[in-house]
Amino acid sequence: MDIKKFIKIRGAHEHNLKGIDIDIPRDEFTVVTGLSGSGKSSLAFDTIYAEGQRRYMESLSSYARQFLGQMEKPQVESIEGLPPAISIDQKSTNRNPRSTVGTVTEIYDYMRLLYARAGVPHCPKCGREIKKQTIDEIVDQVKKLPERTKFMVLAPVVRGKKGRHEKVLESAKKSGYVRAIVDGNLYELTEEIKLEKNNKHNIDIVIDRLSIRDGIEKRLTDSIENALKLGNGLMNIEIIDGERMTFSQNFACIDCGISIDEIQPRSFSFNNPFGACPDCFGLGYKMEFDVDLMIPDKSLSINEGAIVVLGWQSANKEGSFTNAILKALCKRFDFDLDTPFEDYPEAVQYILIYGTDGVSVPVHYRGQRGEGVYDIAFEGLVRNVQRRYRETSAESTKAEYETFMRITPCKTCGGQRLKKESLAVTIGDKNIYELTDMSIVDELDYLGQLKLSSTQQKIGRDILKEIKGRLNFLKDVGLDYLSLTRATGTLSGGEAQRIRLATQIGSGLVGVAYIMDEPSIGLHQNDNEKLLKTLKHLRDLGNTLVVVEHDEDTMLAADYIVDIGPGAGSHGGEVVATGTAKDIMNNPDSITGKYLKGEITIPVPSARRKPKGWLKISGAAENNLRNIDVKIPLGVFTCVTGVSGSGKSSLVNEILYKSLARKLNRARTIAGKHRKIEGVEQLDKVIDIDQSPIGRTPRSNPATYTGMFDLIRDLFATTMDAKERGYKKGRAPATEF
Repeated sequence: MDIKKFIKIRGAHEHNLKGIDIDIPRDEFTVVTGLSGSGKSSLAFDTIYAEGQRRYMESLSSYARQFLGQMEKPQVESIEGLPPAISIDQKSTNRNPRSTVGTVTEIYDYMRLLYARAGVPHCPKCGREIKKQTIDEIVDQVKKLPERTKFMVLAPVVRGKKGRHEKVLESAKKSGYVRAIVDGNLYELTEEIKLEKNNKHNIDIVIDRLSIRDGIEKRLTDSIENALKLGNGLMNIEIIDGERMTFSQNFACIDCGISIDEIQPRSFSFNNPFGACPDCFGLGYKMEFDVDLMIPDKSLSINEGAIVVLGWQSANKEGSFTNAILKALCKRFDFDLDTPFEDYPEAVQYILIYGTDGVSVPVHYRGQRGEGVYDIAFEGLVRNVQRRYRETSAESTKAEYETFMRITPCKTCGGQRLKKESLAVTIGDKNIYELTDMSIVDELDYLGQLKLSSTQQKIGRDILKEIKGRLNFLKDVGLDYLSLTRATGTLSGGEAQRIRLATQIGSGLVGVAYIMDEPSIGLHQNDNEKLLKTLKHLRDLGNTLVVVEHDEDTMLAADYIVDIGPGAGSHGGEVVATGTAKDIMNNPDSITGKYLKGEITIPVPSARRKPKGWLKISGAAENNLRNIDVKIPLGVFTCVTGVSGSGKSSLVNEILYKSLARKLNRARTIAGKHRKIEGVEQLDKVIDIDQSPIGRTPRSNPATYTGMFDLIRDLFATTMDAKERGYKKGRAPATEF
């Protein structure tokens, strides 16, 4: 047998594997199947992939290995013919809120480059196309400042770059300049300016210091020319006790007097300060206190405990300062604390939630703080809890406050993550967010019909080719319904795995062993053929595919199947059958083969259970749901299905579960868009069972997680107590224990 054509594994003992010997063909599509717990992942990931990674690590220099640490050798006697291995599993989904489909696939990097080099900048204020600004135009803008306004002409020589920048400062000093603004602080260049090497710095050289008066035109013009020359076409006007003005020889709106920085790829990165929205720092959303969470049941009065947010539990208690303030408000604005909150006039609700807008009320207080009358301008519930949240240093208290907060789109950028200057750059008629927020299939259609100028075509031809190629890879693996702005933390395990699969296809590697973990999970049968076509394409490039899978279509499409079993745990760990799908079906020992052949089937019930009631969801409109009405029977097993991206999770997880959790479990959740849900009174509670890992702590095991260990400890405690009683009475311990 030729080693070059096979991965030869001998004596694999990892986990429950019982010293198996197996030859897996290289450059072919191999499926490892078997019962859950039979040892498939132990063979594929913990043996083949782990040994491939360990050997790669050992090929590195000792200097590199000291940063990567040591990897243990898997329990296997030998593996021959092993190519470099890459794992594509479901466990490494990035939960960072800054990670999106676009950043993970690196398509967004090409998008940033495209917009930086071929984008058309517009004024973020009036929308007019921005053109280059001359020195005379800059001088005219500065002269519009009020008479006697003092300002400095600055040349930005370093903008957001790491290093000590000693040569830059020394060069400015030799050129005759006296001062510099470093990270917002003014220094004399004769001083010793020490900068932290690993931090990003901003350095502006002070070219001149002036004030607006008659006859400064020539000096101002000379200073601006020097600043633009030293700042590579950029300059700043630092108004004393005022705002900074930025000018550029490249882009400026003459009508609005607005200049924007040079457009660079980092200008479109929401993970970079030069591109990110200054208000939400590129996240696209902010955590804000939600009135519906702080006052969940508005049919209650304040005295009945309508306000449940931390710090307001004493609102209905005599002697508390909060209660004294509320009573003063009642007297001043004519309402009482026994009226249901929803029955208050809008003006009273506004005062309680947002405050009195500076109007003071006399508060008569007598309690632990003393006794007296205080004039207080009530700040309102929202500002009060915001201040408490900001001032507290206890992490547990902050976490409690955060349960009353809701993620809301940033008001500055509208959830688009970028600065307004970056969003004003367009290609065609769309900015970078509008283009990447389209679904993959719509984005491909748009780029296919995009009309560019001759200059834009020359610049963007190769970039667009890379973008379209990678978008097509995502389409081929059945993810054409996703958008590049979709956060990776919201993806299912199967979606994240297929995204990494599409990224690997785009890399074009050959001679690699790809180890995959059930890539068909979460994929509708309608899209299965696309996935199989992609896997075969990866194989045809010259790679070895080892796929852990239960899917029938995948097994039938594979070149080779390895059936592990016959049972799970200690009853598994053996090679039951190998070969093609036909070989597996003809093997009498293979349970998998019997299912493939149809000898064993899952029986369809002859009679169905009758519903014991109904839940009716009306007007479901979350995400892509189109104002639908759905009836779900109670007391039976209901399956919600449909093609990937059709709205199943939006209906079940975002609307149904969150609404029931809020009503039945008193959870602080906000359900997705819908009118109402009828029939909730027939339920006692709701439990969510999802695909998230149950815990990573080494102290957790199935017994502790399920609560079984509590019963075991009670049993042992009872046993020991009975034995102790037996010894004290002079009798032998009870044998039945």
